Amino acid sequence: MDLIQQAFGYLLHFDEHLKTFVANYQYWTYLLLFVIIFCETGLVFTPFLPGDSLLFAAGALAAMGSLNIWLLLVILIAAAILGDTLNYWIGHWFGLTLFDGRFKMLKKEHLDKTHRFYAKYGGKTIILARFVPIVRTFAPFVAGMGAMDYRHFISFNVIGGTIWVALFLFLGYFFGTLPFVQAHFELVVVAIIGISIVPAIYEFWAERRRTRMSATAGAIANPES
Repeated sequence: MDLIQQAFGYLLHFDEHLKTFVANYQYWTYLLLFVIIFCETGLVFTPFLPGDSLLFAAGALAAMGSLNIWLLLVILIAAAILGDTLNYWIGHWFGLTLFDGRFKMLKKEHLDKTHRFYAKYGGKTIILARFVPIVRTFAPFVAGMGAMDYRHFISFNVIGGTIWVALFLFLGYFFGTLPFVQAHFELVVVAIIGISIVPAIYEFWAERRRTRMSATAGAIANPES
């Protein structure tokens, strides 16, 4: 059990261990990065995997000469697009049957939050959700449940996946040349993780606010209850 917990913790914080992994395993790093990005975007069971921070860390290591930035770009764009595509078809084939309570890690509120994104942004949700943890994983799933025709989905998928991967990779590549980043790599990655969860924190706050407003409106409408 301890070994499983250690392996899970290592995978969960793989972006922080990436520098050591590259030094030890070199080209196997590309395959593992592909798998992590593919699973983070492609499986509703793994929204906890690192995304933004992992891309940034990979770009920073490329700037240090440990990885090839152009190979990373091709491999990780492919992983992001293929992951969303798989997630779309999982939603299409299984839909709400996965949220019947059998899988405790699948929370209905994540679906509800994603539905609100679709109500607000329409098909552009597939692009915008790339930059919002949790929603990024559930957006293609909801699209597959019937929110979007596949021909429209795949175009948004390619655009969103390309922009997301390229943006964070090249941010990491640019900042990775700075002496401060090279000297404090782990701290910078932790900072990126913090920045990447800001949208999720905002969504949590907005949801709490909507709940309080709904409760207040209900009390006003039914003063005798």
